Amino acid sequence: LRKIASFTINHDTLTPGIYVSRIDGDVTTYDLRTRTPNAGDYMDNRTMHSVEHMFATYIRNSAVSDNVIYFGPMGCRTGFYLLLAGDLSSRDVLPLVQRCFRFVRDFRGEVPGASAKDCGNYLDMNLPMANYWGARYAALLENIDDTHLVYPQ
Repeated sequence: LRKIASFTINHDTLTPGIYVSRIDGDVTTYDLRTRTPNAGDYMDNRTMHSVEHMFATYIRNSAVSDNVIYFGPMGCRTGFYLLLAGDLSSRDVLPLVQRCFRFVRDFRGEVPGASAKDCGNYLDMNLPMANYWGARYAALLENIDDTHLVYPQ
């Protein structure tokens, strides 16, 4: 079998950032890498689930809501995938991703969609840790440089 594109990225040299993972027609997949792969620092499921609910709620209520195809966690628990209609660069989507993670950082109250009627695993949430990781990634994005916006070779 042919190796899929995301498995061709050298995870030994990958660091947190925002990367264009692939472009399929008019859909761009962004790799929102929140932590260094294979470094033992993985997001737990409850935190990932909380971030997913808050990020998805924010972005689907934003000016680009009509362009949002999908947002969700990576199975390796080192980041998230964001799929948008269009062909914007990592630098172009940076302000949007910053706003989304600031929302995650600052959110207080009940996690959006965290009820039995709205979610298939609504008790699997950890808002304080989502706030923490949202703050950590938002801070990283504040001073991000081009080496964290294009996959390393």
